[in-house]
Amino acid sequence: QVQLVESGGGLVQPGGSLRLSCAASRISFSILNMAWYRQAPGKQRELVASITSGSWTNYADSVKGRFTISRDNAKKTMYLQMNSLKPEDTAVYYCNTEKARPGDYWGQGTQVTVSS
Repeated sequence: QVQLVESGGGLVQPGGSLRLSCAASRISFSILNMAWYRQAPGKQRELVASITSGSWTNYADSVKGRFTISRDNAKKTMYLQMNSLKPEDTAVYYCNTEKARPGDYWGQGTQVTVSS
Protein backbone atom coordinates (compact mmCIF):
# COMPACT_ATOMS: atom_id res chain seq x y z
CA GLN A 1 0.00 0.00 0.00
CA VAL A 2 1.20 3.48 -0.87
CA GLN A 3 2.58 5.49 2.01
CA LEU A 4 3.31 9.22 1.98
CA VAL A 5 4.71 10.84 5.12
CA GLU A 6 4.96 14.62 5.32
CA SER A 7 7.16 16.35 7.87
CA GLY A 8 8.88 19.65 8.60
CA GLY A 9 5.95 21.85 9.47
CA GLY A 10 5.76 24.10 12.48
CA LEU A 11 5.13 27.57 13.79
CA VAL A 12 7.08 30.35 12.12
CA GLN A 13 6.91 34.13 12.13
CA PRO A 14 5.95 36.06 8.98
CA GLY A 15 8.95 36.32 6.72
CA GLY A 16 10.42 33.10 8.03
CA SER A 17 11.27 29.86 6.26
CA LEU A 18 10.46 26.18 6.53
CA ARG A 19 11.47 23.11 4.56
CA LEU A 20 8.91 20.36 4.18
CA SER A 21 9.77 16.78 3.30
CA CYS A 22 7.67 14.02 1.80
CA ALA A 23 8.90 10.45 2.14
CA ALA A 24 7.24 8.04 -0.25
CA SER A 25 7.16 4.26 -0.14
CA ARG A 26 5.47 1.44 -2.03
CA ILE A 27 5.13 3.75 -5.02
CA SER A 28 6.99 4.12 -8.32
CA PHE A 29 8.16 7.52 -7.19
CA SER A 30 10.75 8.23 -9.87
CA ILE A 31 8.31 7.99 -12.78
CA LEU A 32 5.49 9.95 -11.20
CA ASN A 33 4.72 13.64 -11.40
CA MET A 34 4.36 14.75 -7.80
CA ALA A 35 2.90 17.77 -6.06
CA TRP A 36 2.45 19.61 -2.81
CA TYR A 37 -1.03 20.62 -1.77
CA ARG A 38 -2.38 22.60 1.14
CA GLN A 39 -5.69 23.00 2.90
CA ALA A 40 -6.45 25.99 5.07
CA PRO A 41 -9.29 25.92 7.62
CA GLY A 42 -12.64 26.21 5.89
CA LYS A 43 -11.12 26.04 2.42
CA GLN A 44 -10.70 23.40 -0.22
CA ARG A 45 -7.39 21.67 -0.77
CA GLU A 46 -5.34 23.45 -3.40
CA LEU A 47 -2.29 22.56 -5.42
CA VAL A 48 0.72 24.61 -4.37
CA ALA A 49 3.54 23.27 -6.54
CA SER A 50 4.20 20.35 -8.83
CA ILE A 51 7.27 18.62 -10.21
CA THR A 52 7.47 16.20 -13.09
CA SER A 53 9.52 13.03 -13.16
CA GLY A 54 12.10 15.05 -15.07
CA SER A 55 12.05 17.82 -12.46
CA TRP A 56 10.14 20.43 -14.43
CA THR A 57 8.33 22.58 -11.89
CA ASN A 58 5.17 24.64 -11.70
CA TYR A 59 3.80 26.87 -8.96
CA ALA A 60 0.57 28.46 -7.91
CA ASP A 61 0.68 32.21 -8.42
CA SER A 62 0.32 32.76 -4.69
CA VAL A 63 3.66 31.08 -3.93
CA LYS A 64 5.66 31.78 -7.06
CA GLY A 65 9.05 33.25 -6.22
CA ARG A 66 8.81 32.20 -2.57
CA PHE A 67 8.50 28.40 -2.66
CA THR A 68 10.78 25.88 -4.36
CA ILE A 69 9.82 22.26 -5.00
CA SER A 70 12.46 19.59 -5.54
CA ARG A 71 12.84 15.84 -5.44
CA ASP A 72 15.44 13.16 -4.80
CA ASN A 73 14.37 10.05 -6.68
CA ALA A 74 17.06 7.90 -5.11
CA LYS A 75 15.64 8.68 -1.67
CA LYS A 76 12.02 8.68 -2.85
CA THR A 77 11.69 12.04 -1.17
CA MET A 78 10.22 15.35 -2.26
CA TYR A 79 10.83 18.74 -0.67
CA LEU A 80 9.19 22.12 -0.46
CA GLN A 81 11.40 25.02 0.55
CA MET A 82 9.17 27.85 1.73
CA ASN A 83 10.64 31.32 2.17
CA SER A 84 9.10 34.71 2.97
CA LEU A 85 6.17 32.97 4.61
CA LYS A 86 2.93 34.88 5.07
CA PRO A 87 0.01 34.31 7.44
CA GLU A 88 -2.09 33.22 4.45
CA ASP A 89 0.31 30.30 3.94
CA THR A 90 -1.06 28.78 7.15
CA ALA A 91 -2.49 25.38 6.27
CA VAL A 92 -1.98 21.64 6.46
CA TYR A 93 0.42 20.67 3.70
CA TYR A 94 0.16 17.36 1.89
CA CYS A 95 2.15 15.61 -0.80
CA ASN A 96 0.74 13.33 -3.44
CA THR A 97 0.84 12.60 -7.13
CA GLU A 98 -0.04 15.48 -9.43
CA LYS A 99 -3.32 13.79 -10.41
CA ALA A 100 -4.43 12.89 -6.89
CA ARG A 101 -8.14 13.28 -6.21
CA PRO A 102 -9.98 13.83 -2.91
CA GLY A 103 -11.00 10.17 -2.67
CA ASP A 104 -7.48 8.87 -3.18
CA TYR A 105 -5.04 7.95 -0.41
CA TRP A 106 -3.68 10.99 1.44
CA GLY A 107 -1.14 11.10 4.22
CA GLN A 108 -1.69 12.93 7.49
CA GLY A 109 -0.07 16.12 6.28
CA THR A 110 2.08 18.55 8.21
CA GLN A 111 0.77 21.72 9.84
CA VAL A 112 2.34 25.04 8.88
CA THR A 113 1.36 28.03 10.98
CA VAL A 114 2.64 31.50 10.13
CA SER A 115 1.95 33.90 12.95
CA SER A 116 3.65 36.54 15.04
